[in-house]
Amino acid sequence: MRASLTPTDGVPKNKEEKMTDTPNPRRPLLWGLSLTGLLVVATLGFFAWQSFYPVSAATGWSVQTVHRDVPKAASLMPMPDGSLMISQELNDAKGSIVRIHPDGRRDVVVGNLSKPDGMFATHGGWVFSQETGNAPVSFLKDGVVSELFRGENVQGLWVEGDDLYAIEDRKDNGRLLRYRWGDQSLTVIRDKLHEGESITRCTDGRMLYTEKKKGVVRELTDDGSDPVLLSGLNKPTFLMCDERGLWVNEDSTHRARLLLIDKQGQQQTILSFLKAPQSIVPTDRGTYLLAEGGRNRVLELTPAVRTVSP
Repeated sequence: MRASLTPTDGVPKNKEEKMTDTPNPRRPLLWGLSLTGLLVVATLGFFAWQSFYPVSAATGWSVQTVHRDVPKAASLMPMPDGSLMISQELNDAKGSIVRIHPDGRRDVVVGNLSKPDGMFATHGGWVFSQETGNAPVSFLKDGVVSELFRGENVQGLWVEGDDLYAIEDRKDNGRLLRYRWGDQSLTVIRDKLHEGESITRCTDGRMLYTEKKKGVVRELTDDGSDPVLLSGLNKPTFLMCDERGLWVNEDSTHRARLLLIDKQGQQQTILSFLKAPQSIVPTDRGTYLLAEGGRNRVLELTPAVRTVSP
């Protein structure tokens, strides 16, 4: 008797009954690469956002760009004729001190400098520093540049009468120096500083300086104790005192701030989302100029107009 076969006998009812999924060894790798790519894009986007996010001013203040295309703008010095002296902190003899005239013309006052930084008007001319190696602190007068003394990575300068103070931006071994114009003597006032960047005298008579690495502002005292006045700052750099109080710039490339500490010790953020701000100086118009080195420009900061009640 012949066995009968149905049409489906001997034929797989479904391929899945005979075949199983084979894991793809490349799938985890592809997922990993995709995740890495997303993280890279997100990170780049975050930093781009921080770089291009507009500077924000506190309530009652306004800010605008007054000079663009100023490479690594650092120190500012308004002149009586309305022009502005600016140090451009480029390295390898590419830096310079330029003068921007009221009509926009620009003249190179001193060229072939390496990271020119601090500037201070004194003795009928200007002293300036170069924040690199064993570079000199120099004096510019009537177009002639003279070397005063040398330091290591000298940044901030301050002049009082016969005394010229200079602070070195060095890791763990910076110094605060005092040069005497009368006898050309050079004295080390402080050593072992952690990235000193600025020194200034305030209207109340206190002399202050920064240690950027520690995030502090100290008071220079006769007994050498140098107490910390401000701490927890994000790379504090330039200091300036006026009738409003103490101004502090944070030398950070992302989300840096311009701070104002008033006479009562209250701290206020005047500008935020800055990129590597450097010096700030007052103008005869009642405004302030700020060098934003990270964006190669100079900003003008205007306070709110104060109204006087009758």
